[in-house]
Amino acid sequence: MRADLDYENDLPYEILTGRVRPWNWGVENEYVDVANTLRASMNKNPHLKVLVCNGFYDLATPYFATAYTFNHLFLNEKLQKNISMTYYEAGHMMYIHMPSLQQLKRDVANFYQSSK
Repeated sequence: MRADLDYENDLPYEILTGRVRPWNWGVENEYVDVANTLRASMNKNPHLKVLVCNGFYDLATPYFATAYTFNHLFLNEKLQKNISMTYYEAGHMMYIHMPSLQQLKRDVANFYQSSK
């Protein structure tokens, strides 16, 4: 970060310490579900495109759960084609696995180009 982004900061990187937990999104004992918000956004803006990047080996964000969620958005068939799914050997942090990072870069570039 210091060399590439010219960013300097000596604060410790906090992962799962008391300084970042407990997380609070305004719900207690529930998971955060943005599916309804996404459905409403896609209905309001039929030009909205969504790229979903899935990792095959991931316990934190399992891709079958993602597929289930998107298959149950109850979108109009015309809007369903605005959703693109990609899959990577790595987990949800595909940027730490070089082959997955390279594929992610290609997929995002293709997504941008196709969205014009």
